[in-house]
Amino acid sequence: MSAARAAWLRAGALCLLVVALDQAAKGAIEAHLVAGEHVHVLGPLDLTLAHNEGVAFGLAGGAGVALVALTLVALGFVGLLFARDPLRPWMWVAVGLLAGGALGNLIDRVRAGAVTDFVDLLSWPPFNLADVAITLGVLVLALTYIEAGGPTER
Repeated sequence: MSAARAAWLRAGALCLLVVALDQAAKGAIEAHLVAGEHVHVLGPLDLTLAHNEGVAFGLAGGAGVALVALTLVALGFVGLLFARDPLRPWMWVAVGLLAGGALGNLIDRVRAGAVTDFVDLLSWPPFNLADVAITLGVLVLALTYIEAGGPTER
């Protein structure tokens, strides 16, 4: 198997893992909490059930079709970056996290018209595991380009 194919398989497996964990966590929260209910977990961490019709932190609420389209464009862009340079160190991690997070939230948006958020941390707006994956994916992507510089050798 080529190194590029192996990188695609690793990214796909990570993507599927993120989607599965995200959807399982959201399902458990939906089954056990009612909207607005807060459950203290530890220190500054609470769980709460919230539905976000907008983008991050509720911005641009009600733009459902546009947000689905924007998600698909972002997924295409991430796929294009990966296709151009799949051997860049840690790129598969960035792509797996970004795609998994985007797909996790896209599933919610298509299924229910809103994203299920449940992690309530201090005064930060509620978020979910898909949001965490997207944030980590952006950080890993930025670091791969900062650390490695130009395209990898093939």
